[in-house]
Order: sequence, then C-alpha cells, then structure tokens
Amino acid sequence: MTVEANKETLGFQTEVKQLLNLMINSLYSNKEIFLRELISNAADASDKLRFEALENDKLMEGDPELRVRISFDEKKKTVTISDNGIGMNRDEAVLNLGTIAKSGTKSFMESLTGDQVKDAQLIGQFGVGFYSAFIVADEVTVETRRAGAKNDTAVRWVSKGDGEYTIETIDKATRGTDIILHLKKDEKEYASEHRLREVIKKYSDHINLPVVMKVTKQVPDESAGEPKEGEMPAMKDVTEDETINDAKALWALSKADISADEYKEFYKHISHDYSDPTSWSHNKVEGKFDYTTLLYLPARAPFDLFEMEQKNGLKLYIQRVFIMDEADNFLPRYLRFIKGVVDCKDLPLNVSREILQRSAVVDKIRGACIKRSLDMITKLSKDAEKYAEFWAQFGNAVKEGIVEDSENKDKIAKLLRFASTNSETPVQNVSLEAYVDRMKDKQDTIYFLSGESFNAVKNSPHLEVFRKKGIEVLLLTDRIDEWVTTHLTEFDGKKLQSVAKGELNLGDVEDKEEEKKNEEVKTEFEGIIKQIKEALGEKVSDVRITHRLTDSPACVVMNDNDMSLQMQQLFKQAGQEMPATKPIFEVNPEHELIQRLKSEQDDSRFANLSEVLLGEAILAEGGKLDDPAGFVRQINELLK
Repeated sequence: MTVEANKETLGFQTEVKQLLNLMINSLYSNKEIFLRELISNAADASDKLRFEALENDKLMEGDPELRVRISFDEKKKTVTISDNGIGMNRDEAVLNLGTIAKSGTKSFMESLTGDQVKDAQLIGQFGVGFYSAFIVADEVTVETRRAGAKNDTAVRWVSKGDGEYTIETIDKATRGTDIILHLKKDEKEYASEHRLREVIKKYSDHINLPVVMKVTKQVPDESAGEPKEGEMPAMKDVTEDETINDAKALWALSKADISADEYKEFYKHISHDYSDPTSWSHNKVEGKFDYTTLLYLPARAPFDLFEMEQKNGLKLYIQRVFIMDEADNFLPRYLRFIKGVVDCKDLPLNVSREILQRSAVVDKIRGACIKRSLDMITKLSKDAEKYAEFWAQFGNAVKEGIVEDSENKDKIAKLLRFASTNSETPVQNVSLEAYVDRMKDKQDTIYFLSGESFNAVKNSPHLEVFRKKGIEVLLLTDRIDEWVTTHLTEFDGKKLQSVAKGELNLGDVEDKEEEKKNEEVKTEFEGIIKQIKEALGEKVSDVRITHRLTDSPACVVMNDNDMSLQMQQLFKQAGQEMPATKPIFEVNPEHELIQRLKSEQDDSRFANLSEVLLGEAILAEGGKLDDPAGFVRQINELLK
C-alpha cells in the first residue's frame, strides 16, 4: 500500500482479481450488459436513499427527484453513469469496490475451470455487478458522496482493473455516485447517443426510475426569421434532457402489457443473474388486502444456495416505494431460490423486520407466495426434461420443505425425485407417484436405501433379495435424505421403509413356502447365532439369520428408530456427540463362509472370522471401523 497525502493505493482482494479476469474474458460476447448492471446498481442506490429518507428527510438535501443520468464524451471516449442515490463514504467504497463480501466466495472461485463458456455460466450464479464495467473500460473512476455527508468527505476511486486501485478524498457538491468509464480503444461505439439509447431501451426500460440522457435535437431557428416561400425553415441544434426508459414499475402494469423479454430483463435487474429465468408468476390481488406479487423461478442456483449465511428473500415495495431488499418473511427457507417483488398497500412505510414477523397481512401474502411458487414448480414438473434441469439445481432445497413445511408436505412430496434400482445413472428422475404406479402386486411398502454415493447404495448387499424378486428400491444419496424420510413416513397410503433398518418384511410379496423354509433355517442355526453373539460381544446389539441376502455372507442393519451409519458419520464430522448405537449383525446361512463358520472348531479362528465378517459388513454399508489396523491383523491371521 502506498500513501500520497490522503490518496492511497490498495490491492484488490484475491477473489476480485479472479473475477475481473473471468468477467473480461468470459463475458466479452455479451459486453453491453455492463450498462444494465451499472444502471441497476444506480437504481438500487436510489431505492436505498428513498427508504432511509423515510426516517430522515434531510438526506434528500432539497433534491427529492431521484434519477439515473447517462452522459458521454465522444472525443474523450468516456461514458458516465450518475445517480443521486445513497452514495458511499470512504470505508463503504473500499468494502463495496475492493472486496467481495459474500460467504463461500473462495470456494466458488476455486470451482472456475478456465473454460470461458462454462465460466460465463458460473458468473450468472455469482452475479455480474459493478466489475462488468471493465469489460468495455480500461480505466474506471468512481466519485461518490454519501447522502447527508459534507461535500469535502466525498471519495474518488480509480482502477485500471490490473490488481490495484487508488482512493482519495475529494469535494463533491451533489450526493450519490458518478461512474466514469474510460472506454477501451475498440469500444468507442458506446460513446454515442444512438448506441446508449439502444442498450438502455433493450435492458433498462422497466427500471422504476427515470434514466435521463442529454440528447441533441433539431428545432426551427426563430432568430433566422420567416423562410421564403418554397424554402425549408432554418434549423438549429439544441441539447435537452430526455427520459430514455418508460420508468414504470413493471409489476404494476397489466400482464397483457408486458412482453416475455421485459419480464426476463426485469428478472435480471432484481437478481443480477446472467441467465433467463425458467418461468414466472405475476398476480394482483384486490380485496381485504391489496397486493401484487411477481415471482421468478431461476434457471441456475446461486453459488451460495447452501451457505448458512446466504441472504435471500423478495424485494418489498409499499405503494411502489422500495422498503427492503431480501425480505425473507414472504417465503420459507426451502424456497430461498425464488426471486421477485412484493408490493403491498396495507403495510406502513416505516415497516421493520420485527413488524413483518407479526403481521396478518404478511401471513396472507406469505401463504399466497408459497402456493404460487409450488404451483410454478408443479407446472414445470410436467415437462420431464426441463424438470430434470431444475431438480439438478434446486432439488436439495425443495427436499428441505418436507421438514420445514408440514402444511404443504403432500404437495412437496409429489415434487421429489430420486434415483432407483431401475436407474443406470445417479440422475434423480423417479417420482414417488411413478414408483407407486410400478409397485408389484400385493406390495404395500415403498422401499428405499440411503448411502453416501450412488455406487455405494447401488451395490449394497441389502438390495440382493429385492433384485431377486424384481422389487424397485429408491436410492437416496443426498445428505438431507435421511431427514426427509424421518418426516415423510408415507405417501399415497404406502409406508416408506428403509431396507437397511429393522426386520425385513416383504408382506404378501413373500410366499408361504419361503416363510416356512426361513423358520426351519432359523431353528437349525440357533446354536451358531448364539456363538457369534458371544464372539462379538458388545460390538453388536443382536445377531440373527437374514433373508435379505443372496450373494453376500453378512450385513449390518439398524433398529427402526436408529440413525443410519452414514448419518452418524455426518453428525460426528460436524462435531456432534453421538449416543452409542450398535448395529444388528445379520448372516446369510446359505453362504459358504457362514457354512465354514458353522463347522469351525477353533474358538480363536471362529472369533476372528466373525469379527472380519462384521468389519466387512460395516465397510459395505459405508461405515468406518473403530480399529482398522486391528481389522487388517485379523485378516492376516486368517490368511496365514
């Protein structure tokens, strides 16, 4: 860092350097979006001032007409985006322009591939924002003063996007922010009225704030006197302000008056997403409460969707006055990916988050927003291909709804998708409804198996008898699945049952001859079961004959109310103390290793073999051994 009077030279945060490089190289094919992003930021700054001025009208400084001004200098090759919004002080400029204060930023940057096409898509997950200015500018100057602050506390921030920036204190008579773009040699086209007008109309027509530009027009030159007969009147050029955009709140317009492109651009404005939304729902309600909602289903998940610190929520307006970003009272957390706007007439302008938490109006709107969000997703689920793309992005968040939203649990259950033993790949495309439709005659249970990976569950010994009988089993591999199945215990009158918990009961699918044979085998092996139980001691809660295996010698199962081994591991990794839970050890009486165990006369070898079989069963289940070295020694003993 170098200092000159009150001027400092500072380095960008490492993530900013990476983002700048990515932005300049990957988004170059759609470079004109820089203007959309900077106008959106200017509009946000104006919204924030309007909100803060509700409490302190002195912040308006006698200039209540909020606007965004675009100007250009063709000779100097500059474009300036100015607003009279909230502005920034020195600390805010360093924070907002020199760092990226988003949770998970580092891991997001590490996911970048260097492939410009893929990375351009990732940008949409992160949000484009201020740094898009460097797509067209080789130097950016920001001059800003916070509303209500003294003129001589304003700040000038300058950077060439090369890893560092300078910041100094200046005088600025007006509040708000001016962003001056010094265009690259090949981008001088943007220093023209025609090009800027074209981009503003394309991307920012819907901004609920005038976007003003000085334009040159020809008008009759009255000083030249009356023209002679047959002559055209003399004309002169005049420069005047013109509002380029419609400057209307898009959500307040009739749906019939809004094009699909306008809906898409408004989504990009409120979300700073690079991609088009998948769908949207626009509704105006009049009655006891008057409100309008415009909700969007994104195409891509934000990079921090599963970060605990991730902020989410809808933009709240009251009678078209911006009140709050990320108002999270209108949607539950599992729908945090929904973007949009709520505009309500029946809330006070000075509403706080505390008031929102205990408002009957908010409760009514929340119920409507949840319904419309789930309706959007349900409608999308009718298109298998599009829904598969949606589910890959947001499926785990939707699953959280089973736990969080008991009122809508049945509706959410129909949206769930899983892999199954009918699947060749880990793609989750099997609905519970489809599973029930395919159930075998007399089958009254939905069977599932959870584990840490598709291959682990697909090859689990627990599935052997189900393959033999042609019974489909759902394969659950997401961390949240265990929680989902503890809250979703039945669907369409059919009980959900883990094939790795409790006694295996195939109900009427099992024939009477098999049941009789199983009882005979159980009696025959009573002695060996007792001997295994003594050999394993406190390592297991019980030992019993199994009928769920056809190829493997043994497996472990948990009691109906116990956590799976996978879930126990997750809790331990999170630093949670877990109560001691011992598995049930089940052995396959038809397997040659169990037959060998039955005939083993050496007590030491019998104990070793029993413990090795238990260890193998735990590993096959995705569990971890308490003493791996001891397990290896036992195997070596048996090999000798």
